[in-house]
Amino acid sequence: MSRIIGGALPHIPWEDKPEGCKRPVWRYWGNPIIGREGNRVSNSVFNSAVVPFEGGFAGIFRCDSFSISMDIFVGRSSDGIHWTIEDTPIQFVREDAGSRRQRIGEAAAGMDAGMEEQGKTHGDGTGFVREYRYDPRVCFLEDRYYITWCNGYHGPTIGVAYTFDFKTFVQLENAFLPCNRNGVLFPRKIGGMYLMLSRPSDNGHTPFGDIFISQSRDMEFWGRHHHVMSPVQGDLSAWQSTKVGPGPIPIETDQGWLLIYHGVITTCNGFVYRMGAALLDLEQPWKVLYRTRDYILAPHELYECVGDVPNVVFPCAALADGDTGRIALYYGCADTVTGLAFTTAEELIGFVKEHSL
Repeated sequence: MSRIIGGALPHIPWEDKPEGCKRPVWRYWGNPIIGREGNRVSNSVFNSAVVPFEGGFAGIFRCDSFSISMDIFVGRSSDGIHWTIEDTPIQFVREDAGSRRQRIGEAAAGMDAGMEEQGKTHGDGTGFVREYRYDPRVCFLEDRYYITWCNGYHGPTIGVAYTFDFKTFVQLENAFLPCNRNGVLFPRKIGGMYLMLSRPSDNGHTPFGDIFISQSRDMEFWGRHHHVMSPVQGDLSAWQSTKVGPGPIPIETDQGWLLIYHGVITTCNGFVYRMGAALLDLEQPWKVLYRTRDYILAPHELYECVGDVPNVVFPCAALADGDTGRIALYYGCADTVTGLAFTTAEELIGFVKEHSL
């Protein structure tokens, strides 16, 4: 039996598998759980991240405005299904040089001071240029919640910040050079290092994409880059033939790191996004143990097929209950609304192994 390594989450949103359902992932009956008008300023709410917080849930939500500008907002919920999302985007504060010196050592103090002065000339008061923010992930790591997102800085890169209370958000340096998307942290150190998955890209909506993993001692300087997986060439698994990218924070299990990811195919109507799953080695997670040949969820419902960007299911968050093995999966639908789906570690890992490339 496959087991989630982690604490209990007895109030996880849940719905039993419908009778007759033969797929490893099933949708919540009340989808979409968040419509276009998630807050006062939103044209759409999708590709967002959710974590347990103070007996309920908190999240960072991508809300595109009526001018289709992209930014991220705090949301809260008592049950993980009904959400209240703030009307004002997150206002980051910049981590001061003293805090950085505590993290990376006195040897870097001179460099930090120079970067502090340089940062004063740009952006929104934090010292960072603000162009756009979208597709956040949230990871509880050690003693705080880290937020990563696609951050506009002369092209897309990975922004990083942390919060303790979902009220004050401290922004760190961008993790990588442009161009990059889908920054996904691991929920614990491995071999004494922080790890992050990402999908290097170019400045546009790319017709390519591979997943890489990078390591850091201090959440600021990232290196030791390893390739994890590529799109699948040919007809063996065509749904993921154009690009792949990491989705929610990986779930630690006794079988390996359970990674839910998106895969894309280029069709006569453009890109179609589906979901897959993989198992990564626990101590060397750039090693793929199993990877699904068949997708686990595809855009079949109307709210997944019709919207601002048709035919997209895009996973960004997963809640996991270590006692029951239940998993609640949050995903963007047609770049317009937010959906919720369910599975279990036993069912999904069994499917990954049985239907592996």
